[in-house]
Amino acid sequence: MIAAQGGHSLDGPGESAIRLAYFGGSCFRITTPSGVTLMIDPWRNPPWGGWDWYLFDFPRCEVDIGLSTHAHFDHDNLHCLHASTLLDRLVGRFEFADVAVTGIADKHVSDTTHNKYDWAGLTRKLTPMETIPPDNWRSFDNSILIVETAGLRILHWGDNRPDPPDEIWDALGQVDIALLPIDGSPHVLSYDQIAQVCARLKPRITVPHHYFVWNITHRASSLLPPDDWMASHPNARFTDTGEVTLRTDEVKAESDLALCFGTKVAFDPAEELAAKSGKVGA
Repeated sequence: MIAAQGGHSLDGPGESAIRLAYFGGSCFRITTPSGVTLMIDPWRNPPWGGWDWYLFDFPRCEVDIGLSTHAHFDHDNLHCLHASTLLDRLVGRFEFADVAVTGIADKHVSDTTHNKYDWAGLTRKLTPMETIPPDNWRSFDNSILIVETAGLRILHWGDNRPDPPDEIWDALGQVDIALLPIDGSPHVLSYDQIAQVCARLKPRITVPHHYFVWNITHRASSLLPPDDWMASHPNARFTDTGEVTLRTDEVKAESDLALCFGTKVAFDPAEELAAKSGKVGA
């Protein structure tokens, strides 16, 4: 961090390019041109036990900046990161080296009747928690994050509602890359709501997250892969690896591309499963 604040280049992809890596759940690592690393929404299992969403603990990662969009277990595992700076539910603007992050305060989705299990409705029935704004509990607040680097505006939606007020849309503006919760259940946003969000944001590239990955996510999560949504998209492709380099000029030349990591992640799930079962070093 001292080197980065002094303007020294680290191990980055170079001028006018970023690296985007997927870690399952809603977690991405963004590497700026100079090499500053930001990790958004590392996941964990529910702390009360008995209903795991993930097959193992989040892999050991060292990054410069850790961020969380909201206080749900599958987004807020900041304490697991080996990070120099933590930005938990950022509201406002943070600038460092060749990156700026803006957090825009809004609300978690509270109407999930489009999902087979209506998770928000079940939450209201099973606990005293209020999920409907404006009187929702704090855990149903959400910070939408805009990361600006390499001449690109990268949005992480978290689990935000699909219909924020106009002042939120005005603050968001047009984005180049939108990281949106898209899965086949659909857990957070319906396909129609995704289309409405994309119509407002006009992203050049949309990247799904918050979906089922067979060797990372438990079936108990009720999440499903985003394959149906990808198949319905006229301009879609899956990555071959868990981390891709995106050049600014190539991103700017795209038009409504759906880019999905699928089952590809930026670590080896087999190693994490082996470590959990005690086979490593045996």
